[in-house]
Amino acid sequence: MIKPLLLQAADGGGLSSLILFGGVALVFYFFMIRPQQKKQKEQKKFIEEIKRGDNVVTIGGLHGKVMSTEDDTVTLEVDKGVKLKFNRSAISQESSKTVLEETK
Repeated sequence: MIKPLLLQAADGGGLSSLILFGGVALVFYFFMIRPQQKKQKEQKKFIEEIKRGDNVVTIGGLHGKVMSTEDDTVTLEVDKGVKLKFNRSAISQESSKTVLEETK
């Protein structure tokens, strides 16, 4: 009973296992790792391109309008006359103008 299993493994079962493992690794790369890297590049590009007048949302969920940008900080106006300073890395995404207009 053990002898046929050993013969099967010696006949190339290791090669087929290696091919199967390689296929799983490729699928994992194309469906998990690559999209995440693409998303990180887009986020980094968005943060670098933030300019005055953009409506953004912080990672804490705070909506505001960019009043000024410096090297690594962004000043947001969150309400009439209320300005807060954040690190660029704290900006999560761009906000639509309609959301800000509804809150005012």
